[in-house]
Amino acid sequence: MVTDSTDPVVSGAVNLRDVGGLPAGAAVTRHGVLFRSGNLAQLDERGTAALGGLGLRRIIDLRADDEVAHAPSRIDGLDVFTQRVPLFLGSVESFFADDISLEEMYRRLVDDSSAGVVEVVRGIVTDQPVLVHCTVGKDRTGVTVALTLAAAGVEPDAVVADYARTEGLLPEWRNRRIVGFLRSMHPQAVHLEDLATKSPAPVMRALLDDVTARFGSPAEYLRAHGLGDDEIAELRRVLLREP
Repeated sequence: MVTDSTDPVVSGAVNLRDVGGLPAGAAVTRHGVLFRSGNLAQLDERGTAALGGLGLRRIIDLRADDEVAHAPSRIDGLDVFTQRVPLFLGSVESFFADDISLEEMYRRLVDDSSAGVVEVVRGIVTDQPVLVHCTVGKDRTGVTVALTLAAAGVEPDAVVADYARTEGLLPEWRNRRIVGFLRSMHPQAVHLEDLATKSPAPVMRALLDDVTARFGSPAEYLRAHGLGDDEIAELRRVLLREP
């Protein structure tokens, strides 16, 4: 598991990190403004206290109702607003049953959940510090945060690299357990390990290229689905600073 010395240490959190320090032309993303992670269901007391120490004002949970019921966040006692924005139109299980590729999953997210993506970006603009999370922090979080960063002006290589970090942050024991469980149900699935454990840089690069080809840019994608110019300007203001 590859971590960075600037990643917050939150005991029990999955794949939690600050997206600060990413290059955006002459600017960089601010530290302590936008965090991303997987679920918060395994936090212990120290972890909950450490999460509280980040000063979060908003948590944006991208999971479906059944995922939340199965693994509720352990954030009792924290003065933070939780915004629910379920992003998948189908169940998580359906992706494994249909054996779709990561590329297809991401394309569906962009096309079928555009209203939700815009809602997440609005939440990020409204309150900071803000944490965006799903179950693993890889796909729903990965796509949404990537589009957010790209729309703010973060350089594509840095957006892709941030997404690709997830694969190295997932514990090996977790990967073995989940792949074994899923393989018992879907023994012939071709894309199972990619869906469960991988965050390949070429997949995110292809998604950003596709969004740019179809809409002009990630910012134009958000505009096309209802985000205002003033909101995009505010997104850039809150996320970026001059170095």
